[in-house]
Amino acid sequence: MLELLNPVVLSVLVLVVLSLSRVNVIIALLLAAVVAGLTGGLSIEETFGVVIDGLGGQGETALSYILLGTLAVMVARSGLTRKLIRGVMPLLRGPRAAVLFAIAGLACFSQNLVPVHIAFIPILIPPLLATFDKMKIDRRGVAVALTFGLKAPYLIVPLGFGLIFQGIIVDAMEENGMEISLGQIPLAMAIPVAAMAVGLCIAILVTYRKDREYLDPKPLANDASTAWKMTDANDLKWRRGDYAVLIGLAVTLVLQVMFQSLVMAALAGVLVIFVLRGERWTDGDPIVDRGVGMMGTIAFIMLVASGYASVLNETGAVDSLVASASEFIGDSKLLAAVIMMLVGLLVTMGIGTSFGTVPVLAAIFVPLAAAVGFTPLATAALIGAAGAIGDAGAPASDSTLGPTSGLNADGQHHHIWDTCVPSFLHYNVLLFVGGVTAAMVL
Repeated sequence: MLELLNPVVLSVLVLVVLSLSRVNVIIALLLAAVVAGLTGGLSIEETFGVVIDGLGGQGETALSYILLGTLAVMVARSGLTRKLIRGVMPLLRGPRAAVLFAIAGLACFSQNLVPVHIAFIPILIPPLLATFDKMKIDRRGVAVALTFGLKAPYLIVPLGFGLIFQGIIVDAMEENGMEISLGQIPLAMAIPVAAMAVGLCIAILVTYRKDREYLDPKPLANDASTAWKMTDANDLKWRRGDYAVLIGLAVTLVLQVMFQSLVMAALAGVLVIFVLRGERWTDGDPIVDRGVGMMGTIAFIMLVASGYASVLNETGAVDSLVASASEFIGDSKLLAAVIMMLVGLLVTMGIGTSFGTVPVLAAIFVPLAAAVGFTPLATAALIGAAGAIGDAGAPASDSTLGPTSGLNADGQHHHIWDTCVPSFLHYNVLLFVGGVTAAMVL
């Protein structure tokens, strides 16, 4: 009988029961691992640490993405995002600049407070197109505002996607022999993010401040000034499921701050929503499938990028590259910073995601930065800025695909010329300057 209390047996029993109850296999495995760890004498933090170590390089990032994607799907299914956006729509009035800054601010919350990533854009933007057209707002300015909200928060705020991105920088630097704490990353990224803020102001107040005419909107785009009033009353009515999702988001936010673990926080948020009946356990499979569909590609890019960086280190070729680069650069930190930012631009534009670029860049940058004499803060600034620099203008990036999906709802917004090029010019040039400046002063 005592054998039934064995951690392995208990864990397997839990896994079997959850699986037979049609709980999604990923959630069931994680819960079974928690049971094994706690009954085996491990703390909750130690248990998740062992799970993550077992996943290999960037496993935590991949799992964080999948769980956060699952949470985002739950938020979208609940209608909570729609309710919040409908409540905000009447406030999106006034001068054009104020509207664009408000959109940028609202987009910022999609990366941390309500981590739905780009899922809010198809809900928010299409109903606003008619109002934009009446105000003669240049949609390129809207694209730049949205891109700022999708990028700047994760560079500097260690919550949600920011906790993932900054955790990748810390782990990648440590794997390549340079120690830095998670709390130092926001300081390292302050100058690059300030440079992005300057780019946002230039786009809204200077580049795209003039009127731009568009064709009469198609019926799909309702006037935002009345769209929120036209919403079915049932859509705006708060239900038990909405409150469950809201509580789940609050739990996720609090646990992120407490434990600095997005895996633990997101899993807890998902479980809270299930327990409070915001979603049924039997709907776990389609919810997780959609979450994987939303974030899975980036998650697997993380894993492959980590493997690629490991191969780079294993070959020993990084040392010879650093040696030859050091001879060329000499004692010039400025030249070293410029070269590293150029490398970051090329690599990120090719991969299309700043998250997947960081492990690759760190394998090269950390040894070179150490040889030249950069501090850990300066090195983190270079890696973070170089990782982000190509993302804002990459055609395959979520930061550009997301805005286009909403702004092109009526077929009058070009992905390359109206989203990618404006974002590239207003953010990447200044991120380049900001990254080099941060490296020189930190």
